Amino acid sequence: MNDTAIVSDRVTKRFGTTEAVRDLSFEVRRGEMFGLIGPDGAGKTTTIRLLCGLLAADAGSITILGRDPIREHHAVTGQVGYLSQRFSLYGDLSVDENIAFFAEIHGLRHFEERRNRLLEMTQLTKFRGRLADRLSGGMKQKLALACTLVHEPGIIFLDEPTTGVDPVSRREFWKLLSEFMAQGITILMATPYLDEAERCSRVALLDQGRLLALDEPDTLRSTLAGVVAEVIAEPREAAVAALEEVPEVLDVQVFGERIHARLACAPESVGGIVSSALERAGLAVSSHRIVPVSLEDVFIHRVAPTEKPGRASQVLP
Repeated sequence: MNDTAIVSDRVTKRFGTTEAVRDLSFEVRRGEMFGLIGPDGAGKTTTIRLLCGLLAADAGSITILGRDPIREHHAVTGQVGYLSQRFSLYGDLSVDENIAFFAEIHGLRHFEERRNRLLEMTQLTKFRGRLADRLSGGMKQKLALACTLVHEPGIIFLDEPTTGVDPVSRREFWKLLSEFMAQGITILMATPYLDEAERCSRVALLDQGRLLALDEPDTLRSTLAGVVAEVIAEPREAAVAALEEVPEVLDVQVFGERIHARLACAPESVGGIVSSALERAGLAVSSHRIVPVSLEDVFIHRVAPTEKPGRASQVLP
């Protein structure tokens, strides 16, 4: 059996003069969790709609379990589930009725046992008579997932499934995904959250419809040389300017109140270099510490590389 579940081969999609997806190629293996990672406007939702056969590509080709999602749309629909960005179920139907509705759309009979198992897994059994409009945000997402899975698809597409969901519900949702992966379901998930990307076996970093990088999270992190210092100092803009003038600093990125400075030096030298630079600038340093390279660092570096010329060779092991 072919180990590949999803293939996107040089796919391009335009809306007028805007290229939402540009020459996008990747493959997803059966049974893996694959992440499409990027900010709003990166092309994540358009990519998922292309894969589901809801949009036709302007160039390139797509196969889902060996089938064309446009020409063989009905066959593909029976093998995939799609959880869209927004809650799209029926608020005036109960939990039970929503799942039954989606089962009937797929032509299922005698789905009651499957529905009961899904309700138990999602901890919605005691709420099965409640109207969907009266559920919390996290419960709505779990109901949407149950509706997506009622016809037992081999692949599920999740478009930013935890956006706007509280941290506890996010954790419960991820636990559910792990259980479904254990059943052999292939999951392709789009998310802007880099911490969620860490849970995927492989990720594709997207920006403005183009592929920046594709690999396992650990491998992507290892591609960014240097030592990362996380600095909190005031005023932040002055701290960034001071660090950028340091010869050992490869680049500086800002994440909220945190500054990430990547240095070409031995780890034991980082504290002294950072402290000296900020003290010379007369800045108040709240804290500084060495942190592991994150996917956030990798993504921002790939989007707008700012490394000073000739510095990469200076990085010490």
